[in-house]
Amino acid sequence: MREDLDLNLLGNQNVNYSFSYDPEVLETFDNKHPENDYFVKFNCPEFTSLCPITSQPDFATIYISYVPNIKMVESKSLKLYLFSFRNHGDFHEDCMNIIMKDLIKLMDPKYIEVWGKFTPRGGISIDPYCNYGKPGTKWEEVAFNRLTNHDLYPEKVDNR
Repeated sequence: MREDLDLNLLGNQNVNYSFSYDPEVLETFDNKHPENDYFVKFNCPEFTSLCPITSQPDFATIYISYVPNIKMVESKSLKLYLFSFRNHGDFHEDCMNIIMKDLIKLMDPKYIEVWGKFTPRGGISIDPYCNYGKPGTKWEEVAFNRLTNHDLYPEKVDNR
């Protein structure tokens, strides 16, 4: 492992999955190109959480896109973090906002958006979208524009 990286999970074969919500598992590394604006996108097609009322499982694909600032999230720690929602009971909208706020606290990104595309349950699917742009920067305006123009032309929903 490179000495300049302080990562405990990447490459570790003895990692235990947490079965309860655990933002402490998240790790970061330094962005080597903080002067550049660029997107990093994660597609997480196996997200699960629990309905807080019925305890029935909810399944989704989660899309996390962000423009890094100084720190970036390490992908294995993100995977373990998202897995920690497996037995977490919260509404879809809450889960997406919790994920976004945890990542903001962790990385202080220039911009971030989190979009959950949940499979239908009870004949309806829910696709919460939330975003954030760093206040006082151009990214604050980008966030507002992306939010107000989000999903104007939604993809065909084919019962996922």
